[in-house]
Amino acid sequence: MDYPIPENLKEIIELERQPVSPEVVASAIAGVVQISHHQGKTLDDLIREVLTDDRILDATQRDWLRNIVAQTWEAFTIKREE
Repeated sequence: MDYPIPENLKEIIELERQPVSPEVVASAIAGVVQISHHQGKTLDDLIREVLTDDRILDATQRDWLRNIVAQTWEAFTIKREE
C-alpha cells in the first residue's frame, strides 16, 4: 500500500495508526523533511532535532537515521530545483 507524504504534524501522527512497515517509516521521514523545508529549517537543524534523544537509538541506528534523513533532504532539494 502506498502512503502519501504527510504535509503536517496531524498527518504524521495519523501514521501511528498504521502497522509499522518500511513504507510507513519512509512516509514519516519524508513528511518530517518536507515540513522542515517549509518551516525554513536547515538539514543540520533537522538532524539535531531528530537525534536529540540518545537513549532511543544506538550509534549504528543513529548513523543510519542521519544518513536516511540527509538522503531524503537531498531528494527534496533536487525535486524543488526542477
